[in-house]
Amino acid sequence: MILQALYDYYQRKKDSLPDEGFELREIKFIIVIDKEGNFKDLVDTRENKKGRKYYLPKAIGRSGSKSWQTTFLLWDHYGYVLAHPKDPTEKAIEMAKKQNNIFIQNINDLPEYVKNDEGVNAVKLFYDKNQMGKVKQHPNWTDCEKIAGCNLTFQLDGDERLIPERKVVKEYQQSLLSSGEATDDEYEKFIAPCIITGESGVIARLHNTTPILGSQSTAKIVSFQRNSGFDSYGKEQAYNAPVSLSAEAAYSTALNHLLKSPKNRVLIGDTTIVFWADKPPKIIDMEDIFPWVISARVQENDDPDKGVKVIETLYKSVRTGKLPLEEQNRFYVLGLSPNVARISVRLWKMGTVKEFGEKIIQHFDDLKIIRSSYEPEHLSLNRILTSIVFQYKMENVPPNLSGSVIESILDGKPYPVTLLQQCIRRIRAESAKKDNNGRPVQNVTRTRAAILKAYINRYLRFYNLKEKEITMALDPTNNNPGYRLGRLFAVLEKIQENANPGINATIKDRYYGAASSSPVSVFSQLLKLKNHHLAKLKKGEKIYFEKLVGDIMDGISEFPSHLTMNDQAYFSIGYYHQRQEFYKKKEESVENEN
Repeated sequence: MILQALYDYYQRKKDSLPDEGFELREIKFIIVIDKEGNFKDLVDTRENKKGRKYYLPKAIGRSGSKSWQTTFLLWDHYGYVLAHPKDPTEKAIEMAKKQNNIFIQNINDLPEYVKNDEGVNAVKLFYDKNQMGKVKQHPNWTDCEKIAGCNLTFQLDGDERLIPERKVVKEYQQSLLSSGEATDDEYEKFIAPCIITGESGVIARLHNTTPILGSQSTAKIVSFQRNSGFDSYGKEQAYNAPVSLSAEAAYSTALNHLLKSPKNRVLIGDTTIVFWADKPPKIIDMEDIFPWVISARVQENDDPDKGVKVIETLYKSVRTGKLPLEEQNRFYVLGLSPNVARISVRLWKMGTVKEFGEKIIQHFDDLKIIRSSYEPEHLSLNRILTSIVFQYKMENVPPNLSGSVIESILDGKPYPVTLLQQCIRRIRAESAKKDNNGRPVQNVTRTRAAILKAYINRYLRFYNLKEKEITMALDPTNNNPGYRLGRLFAVLEKIQENANPGINATIKDRYYGAASSSPVSVFSQLLKLKNHHLAKLKKGEKIYFEKLVGDIMDGISEFPSHLTMNDQAYFSIGYYHQRQEFYKKKEESVENEN
């Protein structure tokens, strides 16, 4: 299904994607020659250290001891184009000579109708006249040779196109796909029905590279090891899962385009996520919305309010009943992770834009919780994951967690239990942590409380449990023991803070971990300590807190010896809700005074 969807995407986007057999490649230096093959100039295409990109004949994967015998059509790195070694060793010098010889031989072996083109013929004459030395005498060569594996190609003097972009080269490159000449000479051409198109054609033995961040440059999404256990029915390598050369060129071109498109690609941890829609949007552009579900900062130059605007557009579409218009438009999400020379498919989801839109809205609704006015309304997946790991760094997120959470969002299913466990561990680990100024760190943050609320509510909803769902703000009627104890702990901490203004450490720093996991071990002591603090408060404040403690204790028959992981989540939410209620009353008091 993945290859079929990518193939279909190429067919729909043909006009805006490279032709079959071509790809977008960065070329930093161009060798300009005249029609007689004489060297004219070495053009530096770089801007801010990045070279211009051109549609060139697709690079062929190089692997094995004879990989040097594989060269690209009319472009390559300086070893092939100019016999320039990667280092001054004798071995590297000899290899560069061999690479250059195979590059020249490849040009000389082109069909006559291709060599008769004035551009291709000029390249042939360039080598016949031994013009390579003149290139290295040009002032720009010093910069070129400093770049490891610097790619070069040719251009006719006065022509705007590169020689590999000329019409005859395109026709020749595409003829290789239909005729099967693009296969290795040592292998007999294998003709069979293609598993993507269903039509008979020459089957691709090796698929093109589709490298992602963190993978090798030769990594592929489809790769078969030669003479492996995957061989069947006497068919070696990819011949037992036949994809025609034309279909392979189409799907790999589509995937490489998506991987390079800022609009269709987001990185979360070690997973590269690409996504695309079947058709242009009628109401909402899911390709525009989805990146903001994953990351709040997609592009540095983006409007800082863009994320808010696109999510609001989705909400309005749901509320006004416009989403059914997107019922027939399908949306695809593909998550890829590096795996040495191969690429692992971490995630694959497909559905209609309407289905995904409704699931994303539900995800944001589940995460809603009382917050400060300066905090963002919607939490991106990137912020969710970094909030539950050490140093708030994505590299510390457990493997597979990001993909599992995305699956939960798009399927509307419970979030993975790992998310709950990581969040609670992080809260407990930071309960006694101080910032650079020696002040206690807020361990139950808005993001963490939102995660725990969303996890519990989805769990209750999915398994059709009869318990009441957790509300956005304080719920005095919630009798869950964990929730009540979390509220009580917050009140006891507030009493201590009010009794000792400017205190650097509170009961949270010492007792939060024990209180949230084994309440019976600490709450009796904390209630005794509370009486000492109450004695320092004014009468009205003392009465208020005594009544609040009494109201909360009415729902607690005894202190549990142990709280389950879910009840520990309730504890953190109760603590957060009660703390936010205190902030709310303080803000209201200030407003009334003003």
